[in-house]
Amino acid sequence: MSTIVITGANRGIGLALAEKYQQQGDHVIAVCRQGADTLDALGVQVEQGIDITDSASLTELQQRMSGQAIDVLINNAGILRSTTLDNIEDELERYRAQFEVNSLGPLRVTQALSSQLRQGAKVIIVTSRMGSIADNTSGGAYGYRMSKSAVNSAGVSLAHALKPHGIAVALLHPGYVRTDMTGQNGYVDPDEAAQGLMSRIAALSMDTTGSFWHANGETLPW
Repeated sequence: MSTIVITGANRGIGLALAEKYQQQGDHVIAVCRQGADTLDALGVQVEQGIDITDSASLTELQQRMSGQAIDVLINNAGILRSTTLDNIEDELERYRAQFEVNSLGPLRVTQALSSQLRQGAKVIIVTSRMGSIADNTSGGAYGYRMSKSAVNSAGVSLAHALKPHGIAVALLHPGYVRTDMTGQNGYVDPDEAAQGLMSRIAALSMDTTGSFWHANGETLPW
């Protein structure tokens, strides 16, 4: 039995991951700002009231989880806010919020729980192919794209930092998933996305640390 920590686990992909890992027999620690009846019904360990953009909140999470060794840390929490080129000044807070959650959030959570990562653990950042510069064929979504490009860069640096400790890092795109964040638009449901992510996590090794993958197994361009 492995211990799996999932941020943003109260809905969407995070909730689906929590359910599937729990069904697999793993010990799931679901981290979220607000709980949910659907999450409570899973019978997993829920750590609610945690804001990954707040230092005091992350310190509290560290204290709550003291003594619990982590096998897989999945940085799944993320937000999407509409941003345009014409209204940058009016939308700066939307830009900043996405950087705080999408870019800095995974780094801050990983740092807060770093002492609890087992030798051979895995750190996952659920990112987006919208953070790929080479794959950007449509433009737009400035704040979201920029925040995901930033976390992709951070993930590669994190892979180098954790390699001496035998900890592998992966940057994973779940696909275009029908969730609240996408307004229920998309090509796949959370269950399918979660299954693909779990396959990529299982396949992750020190030989592939720092890689950028689609949940379907495709290697994505930077």
